[in-house]
This record gives sequence, structure tokens and C-alpha cells, in this order.
Amino acid sequence: MSAAPLGAGERAYERRDNRSAERYHLEVLTPSAPIDLSSYFHRIGYAGPRGATVEVLSGIMAAHVRSIPFENLDVLLGRPISLAPEDIARKLITERRGGYCFEHNTLLLHVLEALGFTVVPLSARVRIQQPREYIPARTHMFLRVELGGESWLADVGIGALSLAAPLKLEADTPQPTPHELRRLVREGEWTGFAQRAPDARVIHQAYFADTWNDVCEFTLERMPEIDRVLANWYTSAHPASHFKHRLIAARATDEGRITLVNRELRFRGHQGRTETRQLATPDELLAALAEHFDLQFQPGTRFECAALDWP
Repeated sequence: MSAAPLGAGERAYERRDNRSAERYHLEVLTPSAPIDLSSYFHRIGYAGPRGATVEVLSGIMAAHVRSIPFENLDVLLGRPISLAPEDIARKLITERRGGYCFEHNTLLLHVLEALGFTVVPLSARVRIQQPREYIPARTHMFLRVELGGESWLADVGIGALSLAAPLKLEADTPQPTPHELRRLVREGEWTGFAQRAPDARVIHQAYFADTWNDVCEFTLERMPEIDRVLANWYTSAHPASHFKHRLIAARATDEGRITLVNRELRFRGHQGRTETRQLATPDELLAALAEHFDLQFQPGTRFECAALDWP
């Protein structure tokens, strides 16, 4: 079967072997239409003011993580992940799907810019449940927002720990959010947050299960579009990407968080209480995705993931 034609302004790289042809969208070359703010706000249920303020940023983030789930299901279905704004808007807004960091935070980036915020995409290494001696790939994107001479960090695309409020760029100060307590810890030699030694970094941490847990590490290095495109390709297509080997869905709620990893469905409340249950069949998985994450798939849909390990 021949591959579908490229969309306008896209360049593709093709790799062929004896089994299949794989096609990866690597670059968006033409400007895209702006995000329809009314459609986005309707999607997340936000009806507040639209000025470039911390309060508006907090309101949008809280509504976003409650309404648009984190998920990697297209990766498991073998579908390419496009970072063209119009494709992200169609998937996350019109089709009422979710996505991972590059989709969530790219959407938020364009929304905030349309509202008059000054926003810079930053790169990071995700450290959730990883030992410090392990070096994960720099395949995470989040946002730095400048407001009134102060810097704030926004990240609505880091799975079960997506932020429901911005974090002030301030070291070693616990900061409350609608869910977990957070803090930013500097390691190595820093001059404020302006200059650093080559090996210096910042660790974003969340407090739950009676301890501080690493979320991600970063250096405040800007992540230009080409780096986002390449990291998105690795995340969605490289055989070693963890998104190729497990199913993940997550959403924040007023009561806490709901997370699905492979067959385990987990409910965690604000006070740390956690309940889990195992899904027994592929159809039960589809029902859980629809009930808890508002993700609708055709009956009989199956996700290619060995870690699901159905009985």
C-alpha cells in the first residue's frame, strides 16, 4: 500500500526494510493558522478572563489538565504524531483526544502566545521513578512564561504529575498546587538562574507518599523547533522509546488523579490515599478509557503493547 501524500509544508524521511515502510514527519515548514481560542476554552471548560496574568495562567492550566488527558495511544496504534498546530488542535480539541508533552505543551504555547503571554519552550529529562545515576534522554518539553519581571514554569504534559498551576522560578521553596506540593532544587554552581556551571541542573520535585519525588531535570535551555521535532520522532517512533512498550493515560480531577499504566488503573486522592484495580480484558480497557479519560475507541480496538500482558 502506498503512503499517504504529505501535507502542505511538510518534509518526510522514509526508511524501508524487508517488512514495511515507515514514514516520519520531520519538519513543518510553513506557518500555521492560529489556535481557535473559543474552541480550546470550550474544550477545557474555561470561562474566565483572558488577560496575560498569573491568575489566568493558573486557571487555564487547572482546566486543561482536568479536561485533556495525557496518553500515548496513537504510538501504540502505529500512527505518526504531528506537531503542526492545526494537527494538534484537531486531535486534542476537535477529536477530543489527548496526547503527550509535545502535543499538550505546544497547544498551550500557542494559546498563551495568542493571549499576549511571553513564552519560551524549554527542554528537560523526565526523572519519574528513575535513579539519579541514570541519564534519560532529553525528550521532554515544557514552558517558561515571563510575567511582570518574574519567570513561571508551566507543564501540562508530564503524565500523572502534570501541573495544575504554574511554578515560580524560585529555588528550594515549597510551592503549593491544586494537587501536590512542588519545589525546584538547584544542583551544581548557579548564579541565580542566569548562569551555571556546565554540570549544573535544576530538579523539579513533587511531594507525595511522604517524600520528595523527582519529576524532571532541566538547565533552562531553550528547545527550538527542530529539537522538538527530533525528540518527538524519538519518543513516538524509536524502538527504544518507553512509549512503544507501555500504555499510559492520566488525568487530574478535583479529587486527585487517575492514572492507567498498562492494565493497572490507579486513583490517588489529595491526601495520598491510593486505590488500584487490574483490568482483565481488552474490552474492559476500552471501557476504562471511555469512562475515566473520555477517550472513545471503536469496539475491538487493540493496542500493540506486550506489557499489557492479558491473562
